[in-house]
Amino acid sequence: MKKSLMALGSLLMLGGVASAQKVAFEEYNLDNGLHVILHQDKSAPVIVTSVMYHVGSKDENPERTGFAHFFEHLLFEGTENIKRGDWFKIVTANGGNNNANTSDDRTYYYEVFPSNNLELAIWMEAERMLHPVINQIGVDTQNEVVKEEKRLRIDNQPYGNLIAEVKRNMFKVHPYRWATIGSMDHLDAATLEEFQAFNKKFYIPNNAVLVIAGDFDPAQAKKWVDQYFSKVPKGTPVTRQKFEEQPITQAFKATYEDPNVQLPMVVTAYRTPSMKTKDAKVLDMISSILTGGKSSRMYKKIVDEKKMALQIGAFNYSQEDYGLYIVYGIPMQGFTAADVMKEADAEIVKLQTELISEREFQKLQNEIESNYVSSNSNVEGIAENLASFYLLYGDVNLINTEIEIYRSITREDIREVAKKYLNPNQRLTLDYVGAKDKAQN
Repeated sequence: MKKSLMALGSLLMLGGVASAQKVAFEEYNLDNGLHVILHQDKSAPVIVTSVMYHVGSKDENPERTGFAHFFEHLLFEGTENIKRGDWFKIVTANGGNNNANTSDDRTYYYEVFPSNNLELAIWMEAERMLHPVINQIGVDTQNEVVKEEKRLRIDNQPYGNLIAEVKRNMFKVHPYRWATIGSMDHLDAATLEEFQAFNKKFYIPNNAVLVIAGDFDPAQAKKWVDQYFSKVPKGTPVTRQKFEEQPITQAFKATYEDPNVQLPMVVTAYRTPSMKTKDAKVLDMISSILTGGKSSRMYKKIVDEKKMALQIGAFNYSQEDYGLYIVYGIPMQGFTAADVMKEADAEIVKLQTELISEREFQKLQNEIESNYVSSNSNVEGIAENLASFYLLYGDVNLINTEIEIYRSITREDIREVAKKYLNPNQRLTLDYVGAKDKAQN
């Protein structure tokens, strides 16, 4: 699902408590290749059962984009043993809630139930994997749902196409170049057989991880997992083509017209490394320094003191293969996009040439610690983190050790990473404007 632009001002959120307990877990594989992770937490009578599939928009045919997001909806249609339209009724009738989300890299489904409904939750996710009903009525229904979502969240939302436009310009060969929601024309043109083939290829046990977290008995959980999931046949192993982009060595520009925009926005974007790298974590920290709150460097200078921009933001849009570092600003009346970017660039140059102060570094470390604790502060967050660290990073225990990587980052690392990736000759400048503003930019 589309990330809110304004919520992406920083990936480092304040709040939480000062320390965190180690997250205990057990992991094993079924014979069909399904990876299972169990995390027991008896602090509340709640369980989370989730399945993350290693399929996202990057796994799509360029002529059939939007399939992964489409399946986020389609696989709630029903199964051989759950009538069409009954999925949500069953969940709510048993005191639960559920949802799903899709990125370029993976799709995540989950249920939250009172702990006495663990068997039901395991059975439902096994049903989704083993017996999905993919027929024309379901495809037609969800096609309309997805179209409405696109209209509501993207087409009619100010700045709703920001990420899509940045990706389209920044990637030439990698499948990250298209929007996660995909093309409605592609979905309209797709046959039922194509949807069924996509399901057969990707929604298989050996391309997924099952996480059970919360108040449950591990021995009983294992029995139910074996009872319901072991019967799912192993699929053909997924093979993925590797796409490599040529480095950006010369600045380039683009313009996008959005009829919903009253105030133009200027955006600069840099291509960055995989979220698995230490450098990606340094870029997270740089985001906090630049725009992580009202005391951050860019916000304080450009918005608060000079009142040149209504809003300023910088964030690391980190993904499995590549990332994007995005800086955006909405100029105040009387100032231009060039004015705002000149000030933003000056703050980046300062990071590239001067070490941040010890005091600012300590504040940053405190924010990192707080964010780490916050991400594991509830069982839902822990479940998703366990799934992500296994599926995307290949190391479940990063849920406990990732903080050590952040702690190892020095002030010198921050300076060097800024110098390595955030240079004017390595970026896109995108003028995101309303039609009437085009001539002025």
